[in-house]
Amino acid sequence: MDITFQRNGISIDIEVDDEGRVSLWNCSMTKRSRKGEQGWQPLVEVQGTGYQHGHHHGCKHPLTSPGTELRYEKHSFMPTADGELFVLSQKTDEIRAITRWRFYNGVTALRAETTVENIGSEGFSLEYVSSFALNGLGHGEEERSGDYQIAIPHNTWYGECRWKNNTLHELGYDVVNNATVQRIALSNTGTWACGEHLPMGGFLQPGHAMIWQIETSASWCWEIGDLKERLYLELSGPSWQEHQFRKRLKPGEAFTSVPCAVAFGSDFECGVDEMTRYRRCIRRTNTDNAHPSVIFNDYMNCLDGDPTTEKELPLIDAASEAGCKYYCVDAGWYADGPWWDGVGEWLPSQERFPDGLEEVMNRIHAKGMIPGLWLELEVMGIHCPLADKVPDDWFFLQDGKRVISESRYQLDFRNPAVIRHANEVIDRLVTQYGVGYIKMDYNINPGPGTDHASDSSGDGLLMHTRAYLQWLDEVFARYPDLVIENCSSGGMRMEYSHLSRYSIQSVTDQTDYVKMACIACNCMTACAPEQAAIWSYPLRDGDDEEVIFNMVNAMLLRIHQSGHLAELSPSRLALVKEGIAYHLSIVEKLKDGLPFWPLGLADFFSEWLSVGIRCGTEAWLAVWHTHQTNASCAIPLPGWKNAECVYPSQYPTTYEMTGEKLTVHLPGKNARLFHLTK
Repeated sequence: MDITFQRNGISIDIEVDDEGRVSLWNCSMTKRSRKGEQGWQPLVEVQGTGYQHGHHHGCKHPLTSPGTELRYEKHSFMPTADGELFVLSQKTDEIRAITRWRFYNGVTALRAETTVENIGSEGFSLEYVSSFALNGLGHGEEERSGDYQIAIPHNTWYGECRWKNNTLHELGYDVVNNATVQRIALSNTGTWACGEHLPMGGFLQPGHAMIWQIETSASWCWEIGDLKERLYLELSGPSWQEHQFRKRLKPGEAFTSVPCAVAFGSDFECGVDEMTRYRRCIRRTNTDNAHPSVIFNDYMNCLDGDPTTEKELPLIDAASEAGCKYYCVDAGWYADGPWWDGVGEWLPSQERFPDGLEEVMNRIHAKGMIPGLWLELEVMGIHCPLADKVPDDWFFLQDGKRVISESRYQLDFRNPAVIRHANEVIDRLVTQYGVGYIKMDYNINPGPGTDHASDSSGDGLLMHTRAYLQWLDEVFARYPDLVIENCSSGGMRMEYSHLSRYSIQSVTDQTDYVKMACIACNCMTACAPEQAAIWSYPLRDGDDEEVIFNMVNAMLLRIHQSGHLAELSPSRLALVKEGIAYHLSIVEKLKDGLPFWPLGLADFFSEWLSVGIRCGTEAWLAVWHTHQTNASCAIPLPGWKNAECVYPSQYPTTYEMTGEKLTVHLPGKNARLFHLTK
């Protein structure tokens, strides 16, 4: 029996053989014919403790046990308010595995997760479960040696969203037999899901692209390998092999995997289009994304964690004059001096604010803005007075000892007392100070998890992250208009278990405005444009072109304004005001637009960078020149006929639109914003 259907341009082919074994052998935009019986792989991979892994697998996950013993039970299609849900269940005598795929109207993507139920009479320990497993990734006559590239999203502090495309051969995979024990895999362990790579990837071939994301703030893995002359893809959350994860299920208990999403397009850019549409579907409905606005934050290239009333008041006045809606007092407001290892009580410093923090908050309100504060609520410094007063079970533990990372303890949100503490902080800031914006930062990675009250360290970590997400849901239920920014040393948790809840992402901590252009150019691969906050921070000793470059970095995204605005010359401040005003005039269109890269994705060595957002019959295009030379660049723009430089409006810019190509001449490290029409 075959289960074959199409949804939103995706062709699905599931085989149920005579034994009842279920396999997904096509999930793409292309109808395919099956290639016989070789390379069978289960629709769901489940590895249990005490079960053998019979395949000659090395570190590969396919052909797990009891995953290979699962047999078809039933399937169904159920309509939803905005799409459809496909459910397929399989079982053995011990477990039932339920596959759920969620489709959204008009979006060429699906969301996948797996639930494993213990239907036996004894305990079952789970070591691995796939959220999505595709047997038959390649589409060529020679499936394993086709013209394929793997898109790998490298990520780090100060260097987010650096995609590199490599062939299978370049990544070390060669066809050496009908199968190998080799795999191409990315994995993350710990609480920084994006510490080395985004939890994303892509499989590219001419005319077809598949882009995926794994939605977790903790441990995850994806792998590509081969099984008897066929390539496969598996996406998963934590496992025993990679992440010290084991979950014990008593009879009647169930476990649901980390969700993931897979999007399809004719090329990488089209795949990102569909992933962007998908992200907007799963995101919490909120005013901030419906009507994006500008945030001033006093940290970056400005007060740098040393706020005082005296320093804040002129900045507040300048930010209001520039057109910002939110004003966020960043790190340091809770401590008289050095604060890194003492955070945790979140009480304002009397020394920094002699007449109280209320004076600063009231000034922000009086200037027509909404006040915000920085928090790192998930941690407590080892020298915080509260840390010695609370029991150890407030924190991650290993072998009964508190886990310490960079002089901080990790709070465990499974503990109701921790939830009460977190709620008291949020409620106090909102009710006492009128805070409407919180920058929620997170700057540690305490390792694979906690073994306290858990089946394994990885189990403790996953339960903690899910408890934290539940807490966030409860916060937004109480304060639906509260804007909370997702920040983890910039983009170290730039993923959609968080971003389906938070409305805005601090993309990076990069302090070099020229390097910022590369990150700004690429960040729409990782999150929707209207959620991507990019710093614009004019320097004290800069010039007009430096201000323009800073503003162009952020104008297509969410402007995270900073810098000593009160100390800028009138001409430089005017450029900030002009940039914010123009951004606000188009932001209602940008929030529904889709990104494109006429020069391809950027890296830190690119001389010319360009990214645009398409909004129906018009588009906006940012162009950067990063070298201190006099140069020109011809930018191909298929489908676009007219271009106008719209920022800055009063500075001479040499450019011409010939046919469907924009040639821009810039004499140094300069940037410009263009409006395109058809």
